[in-house]
Amino acid sequence: MEAQGDKPLSCGTICLKYLLFLFNILFWLAGGAVLAVGVWTIMEKSDYISLLNSSFYSVSAYILIAAGVIVIVTGIIGCCATLKEMKSLLIVYLVLLLCVFLLEIIAGVLAYITYQECFPFCYQLDEELTNNLKVTMQQKYQQPGEESVTRAVDKLQQEFKCCGSHNASDWGECAWIQSADNGRLVPDSCCKSPSNLCGLRDHPSNIYKVEGGCIMKLEEFILGQLYIIGAAGIGIAFLQLVGMMFTCCLYQNLKEDPY
Repeated sequence: MEAQGDKPLSCGTICLKYLLFLFNILFWLAGGAVLAVGVWTIMEKSDYISLLNSSFYSVSAYILIAAGVIVIVTGIIGCCATLKEMKSLLIVYLVLLLCVFLLEIIAGVLAYITYQECFPFCYQLDEELTNNLKVTMQQKYQQPGEESVTRAVDKLQQEFKCCGSHNASDWGECAWIQSADNGRLVPDSCCKSPSNLCGLRDHPSNIYKVEGGCIMKLEEFILGQLYIIGAAGIGIAFLQLVGMMFTCCLYQNLKEDPY
């Protein structure tokens, strides 16, 4: 720790210093959590988001990833500034806190606005996105060069236990299902116990017949993700307000750093 002169720090300043240090530890952990939420959304659920032909949801996740990285770096700088009692580094730390605060608020507000717009309409996504999902499933499934779409649709139907965009009958308009050499009524991923050619039977005992189909399930998933992103962004933002207050108080109590 750098010397701050002959006069020792007051009890209040010492308390502020260690409160800010404790805050930085919590802030660093929170940054890791925010980063994890963003990475999890992109890595584990990007297949579903790609089916919607919209970048809004992935943009919100990328904002969280950027904020998480900055939070971790900021936490390290905050610890150094606090322990070394350097006012110049505290200013850098305060500016970084403000930047992260703005990033978190932007991500949180964007997610919250979209959640509120969707909620009053019974979890209905924009009509364009809904139609796009139906067209994607009917025209691109099992088509050459569309392997990623096929994998995403199969994963969607199995994980969410659904069949078709609105219902199982939607598959009757699918180009692949209509091919002469197929014979299936629905893809095998619609089956409750998937196996080769299990899609030959579309009886409710064999396939998932969920009212609203995969669109409803995907809407619920997207809205849940928006809620998580919004809650994480706004929650961490308010935590940062506490950190900024501690930083300002410590800055006022410390003597000028000689370096």
